[in-house]
Amino acid sequence: MSRVGKKPLEIPAGVTITNNNNTVTVKGPKGELTRTFHPDIEIKVEDNVINVSRPSDQKEHRALHGTTRSILGNMVEGVTKGFERGLELIGVGYRAQKQGNKVVLSVGYSHPVEIVPEAGIEIDVPTQTKLVVKGIDKERVGAVAANIRDVRPPEPYKGKGIRYEGEFVRRKEGKTAKK
Repeated sequence: MSRVGKKPLEIPAGVTITNNNNTVTVKGPKGELTRTFHPDIEIKVEDNVINVSRPSDQKEHRALHGTTRSILGNMVEGVTKGFERGLELIGVGYRAQKQGNKVVLSVGYSHPVEIVPEAGIEIDVPTQTKLVVKGIDKERVGAVAANIRDVRPPEPYKGKGIRYEGEFVRRKEGKTAKK
């Protein structure tokens, strides 16, 4: 039995959940999320608790059991608290500026890179070398942060680039001169 899947999920106050043929809608103070889950997984909402169960011990059902419960938990957490992912710009002259809704990155290219966040995602620039991606959908927040990081991923020799907050970049030794 899945340790994550068999845990009941408590619904906090102010959150309403509707389940219509495994299409679950979660409404909370920060917004609304809807997702359709696999038809074999049974999702029961009763007395401020969500229970997820599987029909058999087949490999596919075991995999879906914990995943479904985890995604439901992230949906509930997203509409109550929200998610955020921090990014750091490391390198001489690397900086970010917010211009209206979009963010303009100067990261060593001959041109500035403009990033326009998709609907439901907000990008804050607390300092010139820090970015914070915020939203209620954990999957989309992570995807937008990964797309920003892909503009200039950290390189192993000097460590320059855009990295996640707290990410460790393993450094390599450069070339050595012949004797």
